[in-house]
Amino acid sequence: MEMPRRRSMPDRMIGAALLRTDVYEEVEADRDATKQAALVVGLVAFASAAITVRGGVGAAFVAVISAYIGWLLWSGITYLIGDKIFGGTATWGELLRTIGFAQSPGVLYILAAIPLIGWLFALPVMIWVLVAVIIAIRQALDFGTGRAILTAVLGFIPYLILSGIVRWLTGIG
Repeated sequence: MEMPRRRSMPDRMIGAALLRTDVYEEVEADRDATKQAALVVGLVAFASAAITVRGGVGAAFVAVISAYIGWLLWSGITYLIGDKIFGGTATWGELLRTIGFAQSPGVLYILAAIPLIGWLFALPVMIWVLVAVIIAIRQALDFGTGRAILTAVLGFIPYLILSGIVRWLTGIG
């Protein structure tokens, strides 16, 4: 029996950013990829923190902690809605991995720090990440795009509420 090919983390990030479903299937199945997905979330958080350079190290730290809390919340809520309500077939770990890698295009948030024109990059990157997350949800939960979009939308509302509560309680953001 031939072992499936395992891409490097940079290759997985590029594949996830290019919206390649085979990459999402690979990271979904690879339990060792959870650490890589966490690293992707951290890299994107640092890229996002570059926008708020004035905040210094403290702002970068807050951005990273906030990103990890958001990732855990978003993946957990998505799991509950997609698996328990819509009958998808995934574990929380599979959603952690796929949603983590779906954030890969977010490393381009660093371009938003470019004076005068940086803001032009933020919205397209946000949309790109959103599309990648929907593909990640679809692939992890093994259902169609419509249910993936519905899961993402329904999951976003409690995510915003819980994220706001966590930020308020912890003083983050």
